[in-house]
Amino acid sequence: MRPTVVPFFHRESCTWTYLVSDPATRHAAIVDPVLDFDTKAGRTGTRSAQQVVDRARAEDLDVRWILETHAHADHLSAGQWLKRECPNATLAIGEGIRIVQETFRPIFNLGEHFPVDGSQFDHLFADGDRFAIGAIEAEVIAVPGHTNDSVAYRIGDALFVGDSIFMPDGGTARCDFPGGDAHRLYRSIQRLFALPSDTRVFVCHDYAPGGRSYACETTIAAQKAGNIHVRDGVSEDAFVAMRTARDATLEMPALLLPSVQVNIRAGHLPEPDDNGVRYLKLPIDRF
Repeated sequence: MRPTVVPFFHRESCTWTYLVSDPATRHAAIVDPVLDFDTKAGRTGTRSAQQVVDRARAEDLDVRWILETHAHADHLSAGQWLKRECPNATLAIGEGIRIVQETFRPIFNLGEHFPVDGSQFDHLFADGDRFAIGAIEAEVIAVPGHTNDSVAYRIGDALFVGDSIFMPDGGTARCDFPGGDAHRLYRSIQRLFALPSDTRVFVCHDYAPGGRSYACETTIAAQKAGNIHVRDGVSEDAFVAMRTARDATLEMPALLLPSVQVNIRAGHLPEPDDNGVRYLKLPIDRF
């Protein structure tokens, strides 16, 4: 079946958020929502998430799922804010979030009281789990490599790939974050490439290489034919060599440190200190 997919672009982080719905039942999901964050002022905002909610309400949609493809390192999640706005929604992520939480708890010195069992989320998906958006069947595909918790969601004929692959001229995600592994990413992408060629592919980020217009939708056929990093004929060893060399030249994302602290909490901000102010930590000389 074919869901209706409405994209929303967050220019500051080059992130695509999607409102996915079943036109028959009006049930919907929101994929990878963004919480606005002003790094200079340390101020959060909900303008971007509000646009998604406004569209859902205008279309009389019942949002049942808030789906995270992974704990992002380039934007803060609006998952918790959306749960308040969409009271029927379940906030979900892949079960690999437990490994990500275990990895980052000592980096941010969060203490033994910080849960690393994924309990901050409403639901953890295992590879192969199935659920539904209204009458449209959905499947979870684990795609570790960029991160340990990365998953793709196949909802009808639409595939939401997170950061595993970008548009064909954008290539693939980096693998140098803690827990990243280029070999695993290559094998994950091959699982996606085994899906039907006409599967619609929706990416989480686009950086408009070459100055083209920003884009969010492609197909499995187009990826296999033209992805600059992992098209048909590229071997695992060649991919890993390319990815390793390329990753060594990349700077850390501007929002890595605030994003991960919030996103491993399922979009919760840290608890306020005794003065009522919330603080994010900045580990020195750690990355």
